[in-house]
Amino acid sequence: MYDITSVKELQKLNPFAVVGCGGGGEKFANFEGIKAVGFVDDDIKKQGMEFCDNLISSSLSEIIENNDVKSVAIMLPIGAEGAALKYAVEAIDKGKNVVVSFRSLSLNENKSLLMFAKSKGVLIKEISPRLDVINKIFGTSPLQCTEVLPKLKYKPKVPVVFIGGTSQECGKRTTTRILGKTAEEKGLNAAIISTDEMGLEDPVDMNFRAGSLSVMDVAAAVMGAMKYMENKKNPDIIFIEGQSSLTEDGNPHPRGLSAAILIGAMADATVVCHRPNHPFRKPRGIGTEIKAIESLEPTKVVGISLNMRNVQNKNDILKYEERYKLPAVDIKNGGASRLLNVIMDYVGLN
Repeated sequence: MYDITSVKELQKLNPFAVVGCGGGGEKFANFEGIKAVGFVDDDIKKQGMEFCDNLISSSLSEIIENNDVKSVAIMLPIGAEGAALKYAVEAIDKGKNVVVSFRSLSLNENKSLLMFAKSKGVLIKEISPRLDVINKIFGTSPLQCTEVLPKLKYKPKVPVVFIGGTSQECGKRTTTRILGKTAEEKGLNAAIISTDEMGLEDPVDMNFRAGSLSVMDVAAAVMGAMKYMENKKNPDIIFIEGQSSLTEDGNPHPRGLSAAILIGAMADATVVCHRPNHPFRKPRGIGTEIKAIESLEPTKVVGISLNMRNVQNKNDILKYEERYKLPAVDIKNGGASRLLNVIMDYVGLN
């Protein structure tokens, strides 16, 4: 009843004042047939700048008073619900229709706003998250948008090491934990962040299951975890466990999760884990994973951690070093100290 599912519905509400001069506001103004006559943003740095052929204002009331405005579109990100509610109430009070993004202000959670609009004789509608389409495909869907975290952007003050891998169950959790423990033994104050439901063994400073989140929230969760640990522990180095792989064949579903963790980590250095002769996964291989990691993020793969569980000849490690021109170690059998020294040299902690 309150969902907008086509641009034709929006066109009937022209002309618009648009709140939010970011990607959402620009995208809305560029919809076919949409007439945007004014833009508003709370960011002082944006006010007075030209945006979509208009100057950005600090006042919605001013835009409404000086232009032919029939409706107000509120295109703000998650985390700005308070501002979205303020602008929605202001617009309704002035007798204007309101269109909100499902990221800005969920109408399902703001019934009083619907009643206020009805009392003023105006419409309030929400651009649909199109979960109805997902329900049509699968017969089930979330009740509402699963993206819930603010878009945090945080760059740690200390070196960050991302522990990636060529597949699931290849040694990422073990490598992260052992590297963290070895760093502590060397006198470093290390923060160890686990991202899966099995990160229960010490040493782990923080454990959250990245797979429980919308992939849109994962990068922010990783940044938030790093910020939290820096404030709490003041570490010298941060180790972050990755999930799955960017390139594993046969199971594409977690690959986006792996990318989101890597992006959120903004790692200075990366370790790639690999399990030769994996009995139930299909890794494309170390070379492919390294290329994918270094293409996605400006990080450097500095070493290889091998899970030798399914290898008879333990001297095969040397073959990996020769092939990939990187230090390769058996992390569970004496290789952690060597790999950590490589990391420390690269990030400047030696």
